[in-house]
Amino acid sequence: MQHGPSTAAELAERLQLTPAGIRRHLVALTEDGEVESRDQRVYGARGRGRPAKVFALTDRGRASFPQAYDQLALQALQFLAEQDGGEAVRKLAGTRIASVEQRYHELLADDPDHDPAEALAAALSESGYVASTRPAVAGVQLCQHHCPVATVAEQFPELCEAETESFARLLGVHVQRLATIAHGDGVCTTHVPDPSRAELILSRSEHPKPDLDPTKQEVDHDQH
Repeated sequence: MQHGPSTAAELAERLQLTPAGIRRHLVALTEDGEVESRDQRVYGARGRGRPAKVFALTDRGRASFPQAYDQLALQALQFLAEQDGGEAVRKLAGTRIASVEQRYHELLADDPDHDPAEALAAALSESGYVASTRPAVAGVQLCQHHCPVATVAEQFPELCEAETESFARLLGVHVQRLATIAHGDGVCTTHVPDPSRAELILSRSEHPKPDLDPTKQEVDHDQH
């Protein structure tokens, strides 16, 4: 990070290790995807022979150093909110969930018998949300065990609102967000009703069973 791409010999001298020892470390780092090798860039006249190999950090290797992406995202969204009164933030939130929607449609196209809620959980998982479903009263619960943007969503609930609206649109039912990681809950939980079961429960509530309590019947008879 400090010196840029370096040869094995340069690293050995800098770290006071043998070239063989340095190469063992470089092989391990390369296999982990944190370092890559490439030909050394030559400025001016090039000498005879092949150029030396240098080793440089990959994006994955740089990611192991402190990052400030959350802070940058917050500053960017705050700027958008100040400039456009929040409308730009809502549009951004909708655009962000579009990739999940596209993947959801692809999964259903590949397997028309795929359960819609399960397909949505799979699409979310591919985007880093570690999602799953579990049975619930009159439907299922869609659980997101990780939120890649929790820090930002804490201050900008538009991100969560765009997700909820997207779930309802994709599944064709009125979903209800029960909990979010951004608000301190352990899991983002969304209730997805099953229309057939909801209609059954509604019909039961509209046509209650007759009260067979003899005591109640006697009271009613006396009242008459």
